[in-house]
Amino acid sequence: MKRLEEIIKQKVRPKLNEHNGDIKLLEVTADGIVKVKLTGACSTCPGAHLTLSEIVEASLKEVCPEIKGVVPVHQVSDELIDSALAILRRDR
Repeated sequence: MKRLEEIIKQKVRPKLNEHNGDIKLLEVTADGIVKVKLTGACSTCPGAHLTLSEIVEASLKEVCPEIKGVVPVHQVSDELIDSALAILRRDR
């Protein structure tokens, strides 16, 4: 996983930062699937699937051919959930 983090740091993150986005490496499964979370502008970009395949996956596979694919994980932060619950509770 450290190897992948280094590739992301050197090759992927600078490209995403150019567009006010970023990426977080979450997990690498036993079968070679890399799970990531796109953040910043990348998290809501309509072209995020292209970013994942053409930038992230291509960069990782170039150095680590054992990687089978990259998939996004869409997580909602606890802070956002708490804010939403607070709004909903006020409307009662």
